[in-house]
Amino acid sequence: MTDTTTAWDVNEFVVAPEEGKTRFHDLELPKALMHAIADLGFRYASPIQSESLPVVLDGDDIVAKAQTGTGKTAAFLISMIDTFLREPIDGKRRTGTPRALILAPTRELVVQIAKDAEDLCKYTRLSVVSIVGGMDYQKQRDDLRQSPCDIMVATPGRLIDFLGQNEINLRKIEVLVLDEADRMLDMGFMPDVRRIVRACPRRELRQTLLFSATFTPQIVELSERWTFEPVRIEIEPEHVTTETVEQIVYITTADTKYQLLKNVIHTRDLHKVMVFANRRDLCRDLVDRLTKDGIDAALLSGEVPQRKRIQTLDRFKEGKTRILVATDVAGRGIHIDGVGHVINYTLPEDAEDYVHRIGRTGRAGAEGTSISFACEDDSFLLPEIEEFIGRKLPCEQAPESLLEGSHGESVA
Repeated sequence: MTDTTTAWDVNEFVVAPEEGKTRFHDLELPKALMHAIADLGFRYASPIQSESLPVVLDGDDIVAKAQTGTGKTAAFLISMIDTFLREPIDGKRRTGTPRALILAPTRELVVQIAKDAEDLCKYTRLSVVSIVGGMDYQKQRDDLRQSPCDIMVATPGRLIDFLGQNEINLRKIEVLVLDEADRMLDMGFMPDVRRIVRACPRRELRQTLLFSATFTPQIVELSERWTFEPVRIEIEPEHVTTETVEQIVYITTADTKYQLLKNVIHTRDLHKVMVFANRRDLCRDLVDRLTKDGIDAALLSGEVPQRKRIQTLDRFKEGKTRILVATDVAGRGIHIDGVGHVINYTLPEDAEDYVHRIGRTGRAGAEGTSISFACEDDSFLLPEIEEFIGRKLPCEQAPESLLEGSHGESVA
């Protein structure tokens, strides 16, 4: 759909100026884009958006340190949509030749970014295509061949497959986004990413936006190689964890964790909750036990087929599923509105994953609550987490009322 009528006016989207905050009105974005932003209810830019958008809208490269939950996805999408609306391509275009490429480490994150892009392109003629493994290869190829693509969102492995078949040509890329670069490095995707970057125009001839939760020496080295005179932006983790998310740690035992989980859900009447655990088998067991106890729960892990994962996410987003139990890799980067609580059934072994987990709630300024269970098996991880987020976590013994009904059964 295109915003070709005069039925909507930006003056209908009233956002009062507020000191210290950037309104999207202040960025002089095209009307079609502002209409979509108004529909999504975006009022003020988040810190990563207010710092990065003026830079990126000027055409500069950026290397940004930002966690998920900060609004970075909207930042890079808004900038490229603005560019493409102001600089349309006239004449016939080849299929499979995108103007922008967004690389992300997981299928769920690709699907989410693509949905966000479609929402922001709602009143434009810009097209969005997602390329991911675990989905029908032929259907994705048919979608590619159907019409020219403006914004392509992809996981590295499946994109390499399409490049090898000459179904995709990256020589016309104007904007390259590397999202969660540190996670792509951790997951072993860098050889594929290097091949993909080499298939794009030289760094001087494209705009490159690199986002990473951490600036390790490897990430810094890659950013120097792939970006051209970038502006460096850092949004520290504590902005994500301390300002918008109430954090509680219950000290308990492995034998009483499950009963504690069940009672927390019941006594607080929690809905739309994400529960994180470190192992797939533990996640499976939790879903089975919650379901047997009459609590509607679903599993999100790498072993679940992609189509079913998307259906599971959709049911959770719509409020049809009460509890979503996830592993770190499957849950990272998932954008779901209205997640009021995150429960860490087991503490993450990597302190950075704690930030990503609780970033599922309290997203982009909304308030949320994180409840962590610490027992004899994982409480030793707390000091590292506290050091990483730069604050002490409030710890308390789990109240007896929340342990009632426990008979020494553990799910661990």
